[in-house]
Amino acid sequence: MRELALHLLDIAENSVSAQAQNITIIVEEYTSRNRLRMSVEDDGAGMTPEMVARVVDPFVTSRSTRKVGLGLPFLKQAAEACNGFLQIHSTPAKGTQVEVEFQLDHIDRMPLGDLAGTFLSLLIANPSINWVFDYRVNENQFIFESAPIVKELEGIPLSEPAVLAFLREQLQTGVAEIPEPL
Repeated sequence: MRELALHLLDIAENSVSAQAQNITIIVEEYTSRNRLRMSVEDDGAGMTPEMVARVVDPFVTSRSTRKVGLGLPFLKQAAEACNGFLQIHSTPAKGTQVEVEFQLDHIDRMPLGDLAGTFLSLLIANPSINWVFDYRVNENQFIFESAPIVKELEGIPLSEPAVLAFLREQLQTGVAEIPEPL
């Protein structure tokens, strides 16, 4: 994957597969510490300690469509190549948190990519999940939570053109209004 947003998409899709009802995605850029941190936290099925230890192995996957799972191993490798790390915390029947960190200005760090588009895709594909998207750059923050919007719409599909346009505008504007790190 060429963009970090696509890695977030992959991890979040794993959370959906784990039957999560609440998924929080946090992206933080801190110039004073020269760090980029991303995390995906869910309340899904969780994993045993043994599975957590094995999940960064490219030949371990829970998918039945292919025998390899490359998302987390590649992300771990990319983070470590950029003076960072990948950690997974999970408890069976309680959920999982995948946290990854990079040196913000490392020359080999992948670009963030289209965060707003990634968030929108996840929301539209899985409207029954309560999504929280939290994007921070230094002291500035944009938070988007889907549950209040879904409740207000009372059964109107998120894919309805006017709703979709509203959601796209909210996400694009929220992400764009956060100043880029210097």
